[in-house]
Amino acid sequence: MSRYALAVDVGGTKLEAALVGADGTLVSGSRSRQATGREATPTSMDAAIRAVVAHALAALPAEAELVGAGVGSAGPVDRDTGTILPVNMPLARGYGLADAVRSAASDVLGRDIRTVFGHDGGALALAESWLGATREARASLSIVVSTGVGGGFVVDGRYVPGASGNAGHLGQMRREGGLTLEEIASGPASASWAQSRGWTGATGEDLARDAAAGDAIARAAIERSARAVGEALADAATLVDLDVIAIGGGFSRVSDDYIDLVQAALTASAAHDYSRAARVVRSGLGDEGPLIGAAAFVLR
Repeated sequence: MSRYALAVDVGGTKLEAALVGADGTLVSGSRSRQATGREATPTSMDAAIRAVVAHALAALPAEAELVGAGVGSAGPVDRDTGTILPVNMPLARGYGLADAVRSAASDVLGRDIRTVFGHDGGALALAESWLGATREARASLSIVVSTGVGGGFVVDGRYVPGASGNAGHLGQMRREGGLTLEEIASGPASASWAQSRGWTGATGEDLARDAAAGDAIARAAIERSARAVGEALADAATLVDLDVIAIGGGFSRVSDDYIDLVQAALTASAAHDYSRAARVVRSGLGDEGPLIGAAAFVLR
């Protein structure tokens, strides 16, 4: 009997669900998404979760074994209670995400569904270590640079969640002027910084377009983001002794050389030879990584 997991990924702008097979492949037609955003409430989250879970489970093959549900969420999270305290969804603080997914899936299938909950950065790190760009690493960090910035650690093939499940929450590290890395390097923060200097665009996509066309302010915003990420990763590599760091997320694709810029900043900033040796690579799994990682919480 083939084994599958229900995977749910909750972020600051959207939540998604899909079925994932034991080999890490998403089941065709099972993936769907709903909007979240700063106005998301427990009521709207309940409705969105029920919609995506029902859609995913409708694609469960006949005679298949659903081994459980894996849930990854933007943090901070509380693994013990299954609740979230998301930076980018203030009205959803304290929301019982794990119970909501368990309830939705159990109602569809008519039986209790085992549910494993964790930080979305940890899910991504587990996915990259399993099937992606950090498979050969001894100690790796995988991060997303997008609406927010977050990540997770894997050491000797094992996900390292930390005491509360938030290890790898890189985006909340303080950088220049007391700002967090997320407040400097994320897509929205980079666009806002460029606007404060006279740039007339609005989004990360606009920054990418204008920088490619030669706009100096747009290019400076991208370089500022990459430099801040690289310097933060130099600190992380020094602290944890990392050999590979994988970067994904929409804003990491804002320029063809973003990963190279991050690597250059890490190498220039790292304090020791061992931390300077950390390699920065692009995520190997694209936008499927968080869902594959959420599934890995129950499949691995």
